[in-house]
Amino acid sequence: MDEWVEQERRRRNNGEVIIIRYADDLVLGFQYKTEAERYLEALSERVQTYGLKLHPEKTSLKEFGRYAEERRRKRGEGKPESFDFLGFTHLCSRNRQGGYFLKRKTKTKKMRQKLSELKEELTKRKHAPIQQTGVWLKSVVHGFGLYFGVPGNSKALKSYRGQVVKMWLKVLRRRSQKGSALTWEKFNRIVDKYIPHLRICQPFPEVRFATTQGRSRMR
Repeated sequence: MDEWVEQERRRRNNGEVIIIRYADDLVLGFQYKTEAERYLEALSERVQTYGLKLHPEKTSLKEFGRYAEERRRKRGEGKPESFDFLGFTHLCSRNRQGGYFLKRKTKTKKMRQKLSELKEELTKRKHAPIQQTGVWLKSVVHGFGLYFGVPGNSKALKSYRGQVVKMWLKVLRRRSQKGSALTWEKFNRIVDKYIPHLRICQPFPEVRFATTQGRSRMR
């Protein structure tokens, strides 16, 4: 796939083309709409030679990027469509200064899936020592924050942590009749010890890419 995209880019050389791929999930970006349409048709034909086909619900053309909102407004159209990729929903947004901002937030379906898996595992660990479960939860929550801690996603981070805390309290209160005596005040001391507060820990894309490009030049 990567080689084919590069060959097409060199052969045509019509506008800028970018490819972001992880396994068989990919996003292709084009400077011109005509090129996007041509690539989509060519890609469909390409995968058919391997007995494959593009997913009809996950494959689409979307006008997206820095100038998408302005262009759509001039045509009397609505806001640019969002798209999902690697657990994030990507949207065209604005920062506090009114400039363009690529907003990424945890995909709603992904959030529900993560919480559902966590609830199931917590239930299995219902009678495990609090310290043991707390150490495990700390690792899980921390890992979620590392992956989804991107600029503009603080609301999802806060929501995830809050849901985890509520689920853990509910499970602990079901351990025995004495569990009902576990008040929020007592439980908060446990939470403060094991459940980290999640914050934005990833840089803005332009900062990360600038660093990567700088390293490439140094090499």
